[in-house]
Amino acid sequence: MNLLILDQFSELGGAQQCLLDLLPAIRDRGWEALVAMPGEGEMFPRVRALGFDTERVECGPYASGKKSPADLAHFATGLPGLAREIRRMAERAEADLVYVNGPRLLPAAAVARLRLPMLFHSHSFLPPGFSRTLAGTSLGRAGAWVLANCLFVAEPWRSYVSGERISVVYNGVSEPRPPGSRPSGPPRVGCIGRISAEKGQREFLAAASEIHRAVPACRFFIYGSPLFSDAAAMRYDAKVRAEAAALPIEFPGWVADVYAALANLDLLLVPSAAHEATTRVILEAFAAGVPVIALRSGGIPEVICAGTDGLLAGSTAEMAGLAIGLLTGNPERLRSMSRAARERWSRNFTLDRYRSQVLEVIERLGAAPQVDNQD
Repeated sequence: MNLLILDQFSELGGAQQCLLDLLPAIRDRGWEALVAMPGEGEMFPRVRALGFDTERVECGPYASGKKSPADLAHFATGLPGLAREIRRMAERAEADLVYVNGPRLLPAAAVARLRLPMLFHSHSFLPPGFSRTLAGTSLGRAGAWVLANCLFVAEPWRSYVSGERISVVYNGVSEPRPPGSRPSGPPRVGCIGRISAEKGQREFLAAASEIHRAVPACRFFIYGSPLFSDAAAMRYDAKVRAEAAALPIEFPGWVADVYAALANLDLLLVPSAAHEATTRVILEAFAAGVPVIALRSGGIPEVICAGTDGLLAGSTAEMAGLAIGLLTGNPERLRSMSRAARERWSRNFTLDRYRSQVLEVIERLGAAPQVDNQD
């Protein structure tokens, strides 16, 4: 099978990591793929190192979050040319299927009228508004299928795509190397992810302040950096660092090996915003046997069995209270939660399971008859 894979970013984020996880299985199946992305990010050499051709597409740059009128005008004027580029790339790849790894390229793929099965991999929740309407309308026009990473992310697309065209496949993550012993000394609590409002670093600071008052020896770590260098992202990063000044918090920066960061922690807090999906770092913590306390946000309750393999909180104050209870209570509770998390990963969230389920969806659609775009 030949695939044309369209990604809206070439910088390395969660959706891009999911694609990098999938490509070796595509290669091992003997399929070919052309991967097209905008920009000049780290994804280009990494995709080529896995044995796949890449092309650069003209899409953006745009500000993250809500788009300005100038962004929308730029997007609209660039749409016909981008659609022509996608048609040309589909012909070059002799594509049997188009795999769209994010919503930004959906309108151009729909306008291209490729007469090919199209699969949209939906990694994040799009709130109501112009972006969701445009993406959903494009899905309907293309007669596309949707692959969502949780039920919460899948739900908005049911207004545009019939239920039988929507599949849910939870992310999977690799097994960490055999861990060494965690550092001795005071408890260590962290959060890991892109530094942005939706990931909740300021909420982490609020919880850390409460924990510090109850457990003064505790040390805190914020792993990550802003993914986008726009003004809003940099302002948020500056606020986080300023508010952290009074607390024993370290900023180790972005880590290529998330398991190295997790090996440094006794407890992971995930204070993500209400529209978060399931977030990979929870699954990675499960694989590493690191207990998790997360806000009850978005799709997160779908992957945490509260009280067994993690804890769910309704507020940062409750998150802090749960953390204090774990850190000052019977150590066996932390150990039991760690074992349960590791077992949950091995049953539900391995990389092999993820690859095989996604490839099963792709293979089923690739065998489908050619489709006409709807007017």
